[in-house]
Order: sequence, then structure tokens, then C-alpha cells
Amino acid sequence: MRDKVLIEKKKQKLIKLTAGFCDAYLDDDYKQLCEKLILKMSHKYNVPFIRGRMEIWAAAIVHAIGSINFLFDRCFEPYVSSKDVCNFFGTVQKTISHKAKYIRDMFKMRYYDKEFSTTYMKKRNPFSNLVIVNGIIFYRRNTSRDN
Repeated sequence: MRDKVLIEKKKQKLIKLTAGFCDAYLDDDYKQLCEKLILKMSHKYNVPFIRGRMEIWAAAIVHAIGSINFLFDRCFEPYVSSKDVCNFFGTVQKTISHKAKYIRDMFKMRYYDKEFSTTYMKKRNPFSNLVIVNGIIFYRRNTSRDN
């Protein structure tokens, strides 16, 4: 029972930390995705954030979500550098990158991820209009039932 209380306490702390960053630099879409990821992490059998500094985990969560949504690419909005993430949480780049990769691997997070992509990225997914018919890839617009 004590572990559940500790997990809940740390989960709420992470949500507060990531929400603070998202309010300062990002938007509600990122805020919701970070919270969703924290909730999924808290349901793992071995909750990863039970140990370690919460600031490191919060930065890694933002980094994991951001990296699959091109957050660190100046061509996209919003844009934040990974250095900005580290500075906000008072963490080290190498540690954050390592933890973020751990999180991405844990949940098999990739570019254009259906679960963890921002609304902007979901709308611009280049693969959303592709279908496979008998092992051949077609653009959805070119396929019709009339043919």
C-alpha cells in the first residue's frame, strides 16, 4: 500500500513539473501528451520513475514526446531546443537523452506515433493516406471500389 502512495505522489509531482514546462514553452497538446505518458508509466509493473530525481524524469518525458514530434527542429512550431529543456529542469543533456531513449523504447514510440503524436503531426502524417492491397502500397485517393 505504501508503494501506491509513493507512486501517486511522484506521479503528481511529474505532472506538475511537465505542465509547468509546457505552460512556459509549449502548448496544451504537449501538456496532455506528457500527462498521458506519465499515467502509462505509472501503470507499469516496475514504475520507472520510482527512483531518481523527478526533474530528470520530467525533462526526459518532455524530451521523449518532443523528439518524436520534431520539437527540436526549427522548421516546426512550437520549437524548443533540448538545451532549453535541460536548463528549465536543471539537468544534463546526456542524462536526459539516455532516459528519453529508455522511455521511447519502453513504449515503442516512433515518429507519427498514433498515441503520442501532437494533433499537428497527426494531420500531417505522410503515411495516413497509404493503404496496402495484396502487398502493394497505394495512395488512398487512387483506390476506389468502382474499379
